[in-house]
Amino acid sequence: MKKNIFKSGGFQSLLASLLCIVLGLFLGYLVLLLINPAGAGEAILTVIKNFMTYNRPASQLKYFGNTLVKTAPLLMCALAILFAYKVGLFNIGAAGQYCAGVALSLYAALGLGWSWLPCMLLAICGGAILGGISGLLKSYCNVNEVISGIMLNWIVLYLTNMLLTTVKEDASPYTKVLAHINESAVLPSLGLGALFNNNQYVGLAIPLSVLMAILVWVVLEKTKFGYELKATGYNKNAAKYCGMAEKRNIILSLMISGALAGMGAAMLYLTGYEQWQCSTSSVPAMGFNGIAAAFLGGLNPIGTVLASFFIQHITAGGAYVDKSMYCAQISDLISALIIYLCGFVLFMKHAMNSYAAKREEKAALKARAAEAQARAEAGKGGDQ
Repeated sequence: MKKNIFKSGGFQSLLASLLCIVLGLFLGYLVLLLINPAGAGEAILTVIKNFMTYNRPASQLKYFGNTLVKTAPLLMCALAILFAYKVGLFNIGAAGQYCAGVALSLYAALGLGWSWLPCMLLAICGGAILGGISGLLKSYCNVNEVISGIMLNWIVLYLTNMLLTTVKEDASPYTKVLAHINESAVLPSLGLGALFNNNQYVGLAIPLSVLMAILVWVVLEKTKFGYELKATGYNKNAAKYCGMAEKRNIILSLMISGALAGMGAAMLYLTGYEQWQCSTSSVPAMGFNGIAAAFLGGLNPIGTVLASFFIQHITAGGAYVDKSMYCAQISDLISALIIYLCGFVLFMKHAMNSYAAKREEKAALKARAAEAQARAEAGKGGDQ
């Protein structure tokens, strides 16, 4: 029974994820010890607690809501990575597709005065088109999607800055406050804000992102369309031989992946929780953190929901570390260590599979030896 549990994919994913989390927290604690041993224990506990560092339940609820608001776009980026990976592609261009979603949703909301639904649909289309470009280059020009994705990330980042400069505040590099300019573009609350101490940012994005995770799982695991996409990813030549349109499937896979990332951007910026800084010179971390969330979740859409929340939880928790004892960047360092270790989930699963295979091989050899010995003894008894 124990052997069967140990060999199950779900158990291995859970155990590997937990090992990576514990190891990441331990390494973060060692770094804190090296910098200032006096406050290391309190600092690592603060990272884990996050919003629980507040004493008042009302404050805890409010900041718990903020963590959920940032979890929704991270989950969408993780789903974008997961969807592409499941069909044999690595969409490292999710960060650029996220930028495209930011640019189009905010410009439509602030510059054109559109309501939230067309703004979100435009963001989805922007991410899909960008993903489609990588798909076209891979299908017809044999350009690796990783190369085209990285190049497009930076191109789209600076195009985003250029476009959103037209809707930024006069005295700062940030875009205008969405709620002040166009209230109809703010995502509806659905009454969820009241559950989190009237947090105005909590709303449609959270349940919608979970619903998208379920939809991705259904498409990949329960539909003919998902089966064809995965078959193309495993072996496009075999898929072509079986009558599947392998080039179309590659393009569609990256378009869907890009659409998910673009949708994630709209889920954050259409809440009004953040404003885009038009002088940004680095690609948003959300797209790359999505890689860690996807792998920490065992490349399962449902597991990715929990993994995305955890990563956002420890990222937000790092901001509460005592800045009088540690520099402001220490929270980012601790978060980065944990997120980096999340990428070793598949390695952990491989190690567990190897260990289980060796144990089975030893058990089989022992069983054969015992059987041979029993036959030899039976043969001797027969001779006598």
